[in-house]
Amino acid sequence: MRSYEAKNGMDSSIPIFLPLQCSFQHAKVVLVDDDLAVLSSLQFLLELEGFGVITFKNGPELLSQPVLPNRGCFVIDYSLPMMNGLELLARLRARRSMLPAILITGKADRSLDQQASRAGFFEVLRKPQLNDGLVKSIREALSI
Repeated sequence: MRSYEAKNGMDSSIPIFLPLQCSFQHAKVVLVDDDLAVLSSLQFLLELEGFGVITFKNGPELLSQPVLPNRGCFVIDYSLPMMNGLELLARLRARRSMLPAILITGKADRSLDQQASRAGFFEVLRKPQLNDGLVKSIREALSI
């Protein structure tokens, strides 16, 4: 948040907090997860690692954006409301967004790994042990 000083009628400064403007042009990681605790903790982790992060709670929220990012990568949870992560990536690809994508999931399922690979995911990572693996995978995806 940015802080600006404004003068009130009594001539004392009152801080006014405005949200930072975030645009897809500067995004490195677009994170989609409906679990707000996971979303905020991953955002915190990735920002500590120096990544720019934009978050969305579900697929339709991301797809409602008039412009999709043209650089960076997607980190998408498999279990999302309204559409799963595989369906979301298919819709992103239909809109010609070809950024690398990483699927995160709590499911230990080899068939999901195969489906994700066929759908075009760069990698599948398991929750809750994401931290180091996620940072490494994002760095690899961004270097493609």
